[in-house]
Amino acid sequence: MIKVAVSGSNGRMGLRIKKLIEDDPGLELSGAFDINDDPGPIINGCDVLIDFTTPEATIKNIAIVKKAGKAIVIGTTGIDEKGLKHIKEAAKNIPVVFSPNMSVGVNLLFKLIEKASAVLDKTYRASISETHHIHKMDAPSGTAKRLKDIIVDTRNVAPGDIKVDSKRTGEVAGDHTIVFDGKEETLEITHHAKSRDVFAKGAVIAAKFIAKKRKGFFSMNEVLGIND
Repeated sequence: MIKVAVSGSNGRMGLRIKKLIEDDPGLELSGAFDINDDPGPIINGCDVLIDFTTPEATIKNIAIVKKAGKAIVIGTTGIDEKGLKHIKEAAKNIPVVFSPNMSVGVNLLFKLIEKASAVLDKTYRASISETHHIHKMDAPSGTAKRLKDIIVDTRNVAPGDIKVDSKRTGEVAGDHTIVFDGKEETLEITHHAKSRDVFAKGAVIAAKFIAKKRKGFFSMNEVLGIND
């Protein structure tokens, strides 16, 4: 049985992740902590830490995970290049899954957008729109940033060429739409998250995957087997 701990345990995502772990016969919820708790003993007692917190908290947590020789699944958004570099450095010693979005559907979306961006030439103007709940602190979302990076890299264009429109309203779990607008046709691809469970379930899948690894930096592509 895999022992899983959860950070950000009192947040919306943390509460759902804890429930899914408790309902999974192959997993044990070995501990949980939030911002004012001491994470050390809980991390030492787990096999895998699932972290959905803030960039600052994630960087602190990964240092403890590294020292303890544990695995970590990171779903925190808003992590900058410096933070990502820190995470990849830790992955030289411990196994890490990092993704701005743990949803199975969104990670398939990444592959679809990569393909569409490569096939459709630059006369098709690409743009991205995303909508999330009013509690989400970062904008654009990590998913929108990843989608933009895919298009920029595939087309070899300047980041400023790809417009991203962000909205924060109500309790929307997460909507992302990518438009390729051509002279004769428009291709529009949308992912709609019906609830936060889609992200929580992906995190649990990632925890099962990473528990079998010794070290390395992994995305949800590797977790889901959709690299090709």
